[in-house]
Amino acid sequence: MSILTLKYLHILGIILLLGNVVVSAWWKIMANRTKDIQIIRFAQRQVTLTDYVFTLPGALLTVIAGDVLSFMIFDNTWEIFWVAVGRLVFGLAGIIWLFVLIPTQIQQAKLVKTFNDFDTIPERYWQLCRRWNIFGSIAVALPLIVLAIMIWKPS
Repeated sequence: MSILTLKYLHILGIILLLGNVVVSAWWKIMANRTKDIQIIRFAQRQVTLTDYVFTLPGALLTVIAGDVLSFMIFDNTWEIFWVAVGRLVFGLAGIIWLFVLIPTQIQQAKLVKTFNDFDTIPERYWQLCRRWNIFGSIAVALPLIVLAIMIWKPS
């Protein structure tokens, strides 16, 4: 595979990943502000689906194409500060997704399925939303930091 093809796949992965996490957060936050159970139910489902359709493939493309590219260009990528730090920060975002955000989204998805259209939304849902907002903000900021590191390549 050519270097240009790998660059394309790497950048495509970044676009899918960052585009989806930013837009999903926006739509979910806006849906929650309505306090309308049907809108929240729909938004919660879409956030979960778009993570499978866009975030996961975007993350995989970013990591796989980026690593193959770096190993093609550099001898020992763990000795290159900006590559190593970028990997570690991106990995931290992945850990937050795997161990906090995805389980939180699963709990929220299960909870919204139980909502009756005329019920009051339980406090547990709002607690999960606060957790999702806090850790989601961190998990969005970290790849943005990695993007800056990859562009400016600090030594």
